[in-house]
Amino acid sequence: MKVITLFKILLAIVASAACAPVAAQEQINPFARIGHIVVIFTENRSFDHVFGLFPGAEGVNSAQHPPQVDFEGQPLAALPRPRADDRFPRRLPNAPFRLEPYVDIDGHTMDPVHDFYLEREQIDGGKMDRFVEASNAGALVMGYYDGSQLKQWALAKEFTLADHFFHAAFGGSMLNHFFLICGCAPVFDNPVESTKKKFLSKLTSIKDSQGADLTIRDRKEDSPKSVLDGPPRHKNLGPLTMELEAIGTLQPGNPVSKHDKTEPQERLPPLHMPTIGDRMTEKGVTWAWYAGGWRDVVEGRLKPYGEGKPDFFQTHHQPFAYFANYAEGQKGREHLKDADDFFCAVDKGDLPQVSFYKPLGVFNGHPDYSDLAAGDAHVAAVIERLRKSPNWADMLIIVTADENGGFWDHVAPPERDAYGPGARVPTLIISPFAKKGFVDKTVYDTLSILRTIELRFGVTPLSDRDAKATDLRNALIAP
Repeated sequence: MKVITLFKILLAIVASAACAPVAAQEQINPFARIGHIVVIFTENRSFDHVFGLFPGAEGVNSAQHPPQVDFEGQPLAALPRPRADDRFPRRLPNAPFRLEPYVDIDGHTMDPVHDFYLEREQIDGGKMDRFVEASNAGALVMGYYDGSQLKQWALAKEFTLADHFFHAAFGGSMLNHFFLICGCAPVFDNPVESTKKKFLSKLTSIKDSQGADLTIRDRKEDSPKSVLDGPPRHKNLGPLTMELEAIGTLQPGNPVSKHDKTEPQERLPPLHMPTIGDRMTEKGVTWAWYAGGWRDVVEGRLKPYGEGKPDFFQTHHQPFAYFANYAEGQKGREHLKDADDFFCAVDKGDLPQVSFYKPLGVFNGHPDYSDLAAGDAHVAAVIERLRKSPNWADMLIIVTADENGGFWDHVAPPERDAYGPGARVPTLIISPFAKKGFVDKTVYDTLSILRTIELRFGVTPLSDRDAKATDLRNALIAP
């Protein structure tokens, strides 16, 4: 009887082991091999604009693209020249087009408008056909490059290119930087009446050609009837929603520079909601936000907001500066560091477990004050330095743009919530563990970065949005 009983016990153990992989797999950390995560946050380019011709990616040749339409929803007869840019002809065919005949990758262009409500209008319920109609930049937004000479193309061929990675929230940089660190939209607490009057957004609703409701920025009475006659002029492009959410650019309540003369009533009051930094600190995870020009701005040697030409430091690219925990004199401030600190830590192999790196404006690839070639060269140099770091052996690097900068992309974003996501942005996953020469078709957005950090370090999600985000495990070789 004892032999039979022992045999039954062994059978039960074998049977339970056969079932174990499903349960055990849920407990295995998919990022356990990763000791260091580095996020490089660049600026204002869409996926099609940079990688639209990349082999194997869903690019500009992947599908038929509907023509861009006018305000009434009818196809435009042509695309208008970008404002005051004689490098372009007066009219271009109504279709995506190569930019190189007019401006090369190292050329500067105007900065297309990138606004929360205007991007919703441009996406047009997934038709992606109002990018010109709602823009100040005419045909420019439909332009794309043959990026095969870019250093990031070479990195994409060596590692993983994500061709369905969307920026988290409609619109511009400030809101998307917030979504990167807190998965949230900041709220302006108790603004005075003059602030509300100045900053609240004005919206109306019209019907598109199929009778569906469209949210449209109100045009001024003298706004051109068609973009062929000139760019639209909008009423009050305010940064606040009627619910007082800051979906456009406002400056932090605690100035980071003595040069900042913004009136207090025009500043976003210090915020108190939790960030990924707070979560990591609670868990004992080491981390830092590194920014080009940070020390020079804080110590008054460099002016913010593009006044310090040619460097162009942007305060609204520093999201932790908006939170009370990271104000001057608070302990959290030690996590906000300069790019020089980043490169020193890279070279010494002394990186924290999570690093966010924000290049100085002149290096971040933003239209107008930077250019695609400058941004590409800087990213490549940073990656090269990281690959030589003693920390490289267990590193995961994510390179992505904060938002599309108003540039057209043909892939409709998924619908998550009232904030987004917005259009696709160029994204690389680089690591000794990244799949080699792989185009990852997984649908990601900026919150996928948060989710990956949370899973790797056992951090509690900040919101429903990041809790449900798809993490980046599919970009990595299976353990």
